[in-house]
Amino acid sequence: MAVDPTEQVAAWLRSYLGFQRAEFVSALSGGNSNLTWQFRDGARACVVRTPPANDISPTSARGIQREAEILQAIADYPVRAPEVLGWCDDNQVIGRPFLVQEWIDGVAITDALPAAYSESSDGVNRLGESLVDNLAELHGVPTDLDALQKLGRPDGFVERQIERWLSVRKEHGVRELPELFALGEWLGRNVPPPSAPAVIHGDYHLDNTLASKDHPEILAIIDWELATVGDCYLDVALMLMFWGDYRTQDPPAFSALQAVSRRSGVLSRRELAGRWAEKLGRPLHHMNFYMAFAFWRLAAIIEGAYGLHVAGKLDSDYARGLEHDVPALLAEAQSAAAGDW
Repeated sequence: MAVDPTEQVAAWLRSYLGFQRAEFVSALSGGNSNLTWQFRDGARACVVRTPPANDISPTSARGIQREAEILQAIADYPVRAPEVLGWCDDNQVIGRPFLVQEWIDGVAITDALPAAYSESSDGVNRLGESLVDNLAELHGVPTDLDALQKLGRPDGFVERQIERWLSVRKEHGVRELPELFALGEWLGRNVPPPSAPAVIHGDYHLDNTLASKDHPEILAIIDWELATVGDCYLDVALMLMFWGDYRTQDPPAFSALQAVSRRSGVLSRRELAGRWAEKLGRPLHHMNFYMAFAFWRLAAIIEGAYGLHVAGKLDSDYARGLEHDVPALLAEAQSAAAGDW
């Protein structure tokens, strides 16, 4: 009989972290492609992050290792992120590496505010300000730390992304999307001059944070497997693209992401961008480009999932929705390039 991997992890927690019982509580939702498990030992709790057993590859394992390295590197800075409690790369335990983090008793907010919050736009605005402030703290971490030297290649990052996704979509096209290629070529011709690199999250939006249950405040940024050293404007644009009640497409792509911000009276994208820029002393001269790039890149990436759906390999509400969502993202990218965001 196969041994339950959660039992093996519990044994490791007892042996290496001094847990007395280390009881498995549940699997947690979210976390991109990785598994997230909660364990408890009396009043103490922790979270374990590991790749799924049926998707063990150098890339997936590297994502968890990257998360551990980033979190350890920024631990001495005022970035709200889980503390690393342990790291196991012994494949004899469960067959793949896993990361142990502190448990943060917060809530992931999507389309509804916690009961203790005010239902007015003021609560959402305070949440948005906290979201931006925490991102600014991350972008203020020095990039010359020894632990960060092997992470990322900030020079030419945007250019490489454009070239990569244009190439992938040309090779693996499943429908006619001329605007994807036209806009990709426009982006390639209009890459802004390089700015000072920063530590970036890579997938920063409200859904990848934990907020207080009692008042509008971000307690922790989670899901760090895409973090690197790169262009911090990409983080800002990704967060902003799903924020607020203004979208150029009706219905917009991925209307559930940051859906709690879709109400009148909520701070605009430009107001939040200005708050971030003021905190870091960075200009916002090229935000039309970065907003367009954020919409375009996501469209180029997820078109691959739509291809799997067309081929009969992926059938879900998410996959079916890509028939609309990808063109909608491209339309929003075109609007953003013209300054309409």
